[in-house]
Amino acid sequence: MAREKVILAYSGGLDTSVAIHWLKEEKGFDVIAVLVDVGQGRELKPLAAKAGKIGAAKTYCIDAKREFVEEYLWPALQAHAVYEGKYLLATALSRPLIAKKLIEIARKEKAAAVAHGCTGKGNDQVRFDMAVLTLAPNLKIIAPLREWDLTTREQEIEYAQVRGIPVPVKKKNPYSIDENLWGVSIECGVLEDPDMAPPEDAYQWTQNPLKAPRKAMDIEIAFQRGIPYGLNGTKMEPIRLIQRLNELGSQYGIGRVDSIENRLVGIKSREIYEAPAGTILLQAHRELEALTLDRELFQFKESLAPKYAQIVYNGQWFTPLREALDGFVEKTQYRVSGVVRMRLYPGFATCVGRSSHYSRYQKSLATYEKGDQFDRRIAEGFIKVWGMPYKN
Repeated sequence: MAREKVILAYSGGLDTSVAIHWLKEEKGFDVIAVLVDVGQGRELKPLAAKAGKIGAAKTYCIDAKREFVEEYLWPALQAHAVYEGKYLLATALSRPLIAKKLIEIARKEKAAAVAHGCTGKGNDQVRFDMAVLTLAPNLKIIAPLREWDLTTREQEIEYAQVRGIPVPVKKKNPYSIDENLWGVSIECGVLEDPDMAPPEDAYQWTQNPLKAPRKAMDIEIAFQRGIPYGLNGTKMEPIRLIQRLNELGSQYGIGRVDSIENRLVGIKSREIYEAPAGTILLQAHRELEALTLDRELFQFKESLAPKYAQIVYNGQWFTPLREALDGFVEKTQYRVSGVVRMRLYPGFATCVGRSSHYSRYQKSLATYEKGDQFDRRIAEGFIKVWGMPYKN
């Protein structure tokens, strides 16, 4: 009798490497590993070969970088999605896309189940499960970390070593790392002490700002309808644009975040993040909106940003609310075109210039010098009407 197939979201890390062996030997599945490339910066073929050695019956390698940028990152950028004011949602944005690819392979392979290597007290399990429950409720969901008796990463490492499973962590360096085009998420190990400064070896991309170039660097980012398309006067493909901004931002130590955040499951966690490109692009995009959107639209859109971020963080990507918000945000981007000049300093970036054909800034009204056309006489009447409801 043929064994049932399970489609595993495989990263090559500790959890999913152990999961291949566990699903095959303990649960009796034929394991099909799926590697989805969202810009991890690693060669997938060696990871696919490793999956086969561990016990995967088949491995798929899917290049989803372009889809990730155009259908997930750009909408999040336009919405200014930042969870609790710090986290640019790199990992959270990748999960619904990876889950969608799992479902596509499950249908192709006529599999009974999909599986992931998410911890039983994290957010990613919610994001994967919610996507599957929404898009393919007929599929069974298996989460080994919610079922097996390996309750610590040390136990997982020992399990792997006994069975000859190659894993990329050691007990002395037990960080859990997830990276893609939009950033890096790092947790576990010494980072679980919220009072301890993150060791430099925890950071994967960014240089220590104390060692960054002392001389600031100016860069120009061009946008068309809210989407960045050029750097320093040169048009760039989306993936390369993000990669280049990650390179420049990392040189200056830009985009580091040390966060105590509220997980959906009800606990607080300590995470550190790196998002050089996202940090630069978000600031640039917001500056261009400030120049091109009217006051009411700008302020109302900003009020929705935390909700959009919460939807992404909470695994509600495939929901009518997210789709409706995307429709609103897309409408706001019609005039968000122009060039923003950003200055990179050690540890941060700031806007030093912005221009647009759709600029709503009028120097003749704003200036305090010759050429001022603002009629000061009407201000008194405006203030009296504005303050009328509060007059005793």
